[in-house]
Amino acid sequence: MTLHINGLHDLKEAAHQLLDFAGEEKIFVFEGGMGAGKTTFIKEICLALGITDLVSSPTFSIVNEYLTSNKEAVYHFDFYRIKDLQEAYDIGYEEYFFSGQICLIEWPEKIEPLLPENYIKIKIEPIDEERREISFVKIKS
Repeated sequence: MTLHINGLHDLKEAAHQLLDFAGEEKIFVFEGGMGAGKTTFIKEICLALGITDLVSSPTFSIVNEYLTSNKEAVYHFDFYRIKDLQEAYDIGYEEYFFSGQICLIEWPEKIEPLLPENYIKIKIEPIDEERREISFVKIKS
């Protein structure tokens, strides 16, 4: 599925479409260059999930935990700064990825061998300052 986003006002609907598309899938990987809008889109997804916590990129902590209005955990990862897979092992990535909770993963290419067999891949491509093309696909190995 591919969506054309003409500004921030389109992200709310895009977040709901993504969550509907995902169905029971809990792992979401976000691809896109620096400044493509990954964290901005994740903020909107978190709002759609009922999260009222401040959502920010976990660039230095690697993972942030948020709670939905139903008190379910959502894990937000940013693997941009990791140097090797051992750092993902050190934070106990398996406990998060296989917890049955939603995981939102930025910079998944840094930990690609560790990704579960099934996930939703979201690719964000800037068209210009305001517009983005967002595509998502279910990956099943």
